[in-house]
Amino acid sequence: MFEFENQLNWAADFKLATRQLRGAEIRTELKIQQIAAPKDVAENALAFSAETAHGDEHDHADHGTGRLVILRNAEPVDSWGGRTRMICFAKSPLESNIGSGESMAEVAWSWLADSLHQRRAAYSNEAGTATRILSTGFGGLAHETDHAQLEIRASWTPEGEELGRHFEAWQDLLCMMAGLPHLPVGVASFGRN
Repeated sequence: MFEFENQLNWAADFKLATRQLRGAEIRTELKIQQIAAPKDVAENALAFSAETAHGDEHDHADHGTGRLVILRNAEPVDSWGGRTRMICFAKSPLESNIGSGESMAEVAWSWLADSLHQRRAAYSNEAGTATRILSTGFGGLAHETDHAQLEIRASWTPEGEELGRHFEAWQDLLCMMAGLPHLPVGVASFGRN
C-alpha cells in the first residue's frame, strides 16, 4: 500500500500502529494519497486525501472527496478520551431533491456509525457535524441548475490499535456518500444514473 513519508520523527508505537495501514483494503473506487499532516496538533500525525475515481478520465465532475487525519500523543488527551484521534472530512454532491430532505443530515451521520460498525472498528468520544448545502444560482449564474452537497466533519477515538479498520471505514463512508456500494469481490454494479 503506502510507504509513508516524513516518519523520521514518529514515536515507535505510532510507527507500529500505522504499519497495519499498509495491509488495509483500498477501495477501487477511490484514489488515495498521503498528504501533509497538520503540525503542532499532536506529537505524531499522518494524513490522507481521497477522491472518487471516475470511469471517464475526461469527467472532471465532483463525485466526492475526503481527508483523514490520524493523531497520536504519548499521553491521553482528556477531550479525546485516549491517545489517538481520527479526524475525517467527507464531501459529495447530492441530487437537489434528496439534499432538501429534513433528515438527510441524520442519515449521513448514521452512515459514519454504520461504516465503523461494519468494519468492526471500535470507537468512543465521537463528535462532528453533517451539513447539507443547497445552492441556487442568480445573476450570471442563474442558468445553472440548483445543486446540493453533503459534508461530514467528524472525529472519534479508536479503541485499540487496529487503525486499518478505521481507515477502511472512512473509505466506506466516502463511497457511500458518493452512491458507490460496497460489493463483494466478483460482483459488479450496474452504475449510477
